[in-house]
Amino acid sequence: MELKDIDRIIEMAWEDRTPFEAIKMQFGLAENNVVALMRKELKRSSFNLWRKRVHSGVSQKHALKRSSDIDRFKCSRQTSISMNKISKR
Repeated sequence: MELKDIDRIIEMAWEDRTPFEAIKMQFGLAENNVVALMRKELKRSSFNLWRKRVHSGVSQKHALKRSSDIDRFKCSRQTSISMNKISKR
């Protein structure tokens, strides 16, 4: 896995509204693999903060726990994303 992919996965994992299912769809990493990657790449204190946030109820990382009003992984104004490359306008 390339460094830019790892950076993007970490970025997506930190985003509250990006569910683990979106990471799996884009990179093929299941939640347990994302957790392992975060544990490996982050400082211990940063990892602990991230895990606490994921399980706090503020984060919407699990699609089944999300509001039924949210039915997509990306903003409606965002251009299409394909293989982690955002199309330019």
